[in-house]
Amino acid sequence: MLKKLILIAIILSIVGAFFAFDLGQYLTLEQIQQHRGSINQLYSENQGLVLLGFFIIYVAVAALSLPGAALMTIAAGAFFGVLVGTVIVSFASSLGATLAFLISRFLLKDSIEKKFESKIEPINNGLAKEGAFYLFSLRLVPIFPFFVVNLVMGVTKLPVFTFYWVSQIGMFAGTIVFVNAGTQISQLQSVNDILSPNLLISFALLGIFPIAAKKLIELIKKYKK
Repeated sequence: MLKKLILIAIILSIVGAFFAFDLGQYLTLEQIQQHRGSINQLYSENQGLVLLGFFIIYVAVAALSLPGAALMTIAAGAFFGVLVGTVIVSFASSLGATLAFLISRFLLKDSIEKKFESKIEPINNGLAKEGAFYLFSLRLVPIFPFFVVNLVMGVTKLPVFTFYWVSQIGMFAGTIVFVNAGTQISQLQSVNDILSPNLLISFALLGIFPIAAKKLIELIKKYKK
């Protein structure tokens, strides 16, 4: 119990500082556009240090479910280009998501299982059979907030490594889209400029495909028997 209280205190302190000092003001499209030149200059002089700093900040933002991950993904494209930006964001977002998953599991799993045991058990049974497919589908569809997926999956029995590698692969397509958009930062007025209806529909279809394909294979196997 003491460990949980200490972790909660640390998280609340960091989140409280984030909002108290209005650090979110630096994670806006306007700030990225305004400081792109100076940060690019700093990056050209200290590539390793800038990449490490960006990586750590991104992991922290994702792990603590702070607002700004989407803007940081765009910033990665603006500052580092498509290739480097995609690699950095892909690993930082997956690591941050896994930390959020672990925090949720450590703080919430036991209490939720006790209170909602009858309701959570069918979900765990389903995840045991098709957890990777369901998570992969959720990761492909950006209309579902990623921090919600992290927290909800944390209270299930989904293995940690499965969560990590599925998240790594599943978020890759969306990462490329946002990072690539960052290379065109001067033309963006808001994040909504990236997520056009056609793009959202495409992501939704991609998200449905793994489950649909698996069900189709199961039906074919049944008919063969």
